[in-house]
Amino acid sequence: MSILVKIADLDLSNKTILIREDYNVPMKNSEITDDTRITATLSTLKQILETGSKIIIMSHLGRPEEGRYDETFSLMPVAKSLSDHLGVEVPLIKDWVNGIEMSRHQIVLCENVRFEKGEINNDDELSRKMAKLCQIYINDAFATAHRAQASTHGVAKYASVSAAGPLLINELKALTKALRKPAKPIVAIIGGAKISTKLTILETLFERVDKLILGGGIVNTFLKAAGYEIGKSLYEPNLVKIAGKLIERAEKNNCVIPLPVDVVTGENFDENTIAKTKS
Repeated sequence: MSILVKIADLDLSNKTILIREDYNVPMKNSEITDDTRITATLSTLKQILETGSKIIIMSHLGRPEEGRYDETFSLMPVAKSLSDHLGVEVPLIKDWVNGIEMSRHQIVLCENVRFEKGEINNDDELSRKMAKLCQIYINDAFATAHRAQASTHGVAKYASVSAAGPLLINELKALTKALRKPAKPIVAIIGGAKISTKLTILETLFERVDKLILGGGIVNTFLKAAGYEIGKSLYEPNLVKIAGKLIERAEKNNCVIPLPVDVVTGENFDENTIAKTKS
């Protein structure tokens, strides 16, 4: 933890700050249904604005096709929400990679970083362009910090100064406390859609926890590995064998992975579908 540069360590006065947030919020009909991830960032944004600095915010939303604009995944609703919460206009900048005119604004939100070709593959040229936008880069998106992408990893290599934001710091502190001297028995809960993005942390947890509870799409891959049929549910076919090996490794480390004994099913992934519980 001590090697991380924090906001408190820096002079933010009258700088241009590029901050990576996690505004991957749930939406329905282009309306945000839970703005928790947005409100969690407000105190940091206000703190930076009070220094006289200008803020450029980056975030992703969903999994659009890289390199192509898709209105379904636009951050426009997030820009509107930020404007309402902060009491200042937060414009959404669609074409931002090659520079942003900040003379009329103190804070802007860049359109979905995943619309930019090279974001997911941590493209070097894209990373350099992002770094040129600012004097200080801050990563405050813990949920995406494990991904080596242009807006999380590449930009930090080329920015003049890089730092960790308060949300990222707090998550790391909690994780460190839980793993270094945990009260036994310790239970870890891991959710999300993919095993592939969490392989490293899963392998580490097997050696440290007594029970590992899986949720989201991840558990479907493990159910498939255990021999259960999962229908049209989301899972990773190419990782079924790996999931089976992870189960074996967990058993060797005396780590229990309890799989669901009953599930709620439906004909379609839709809120209006008729739900049935099956054992």
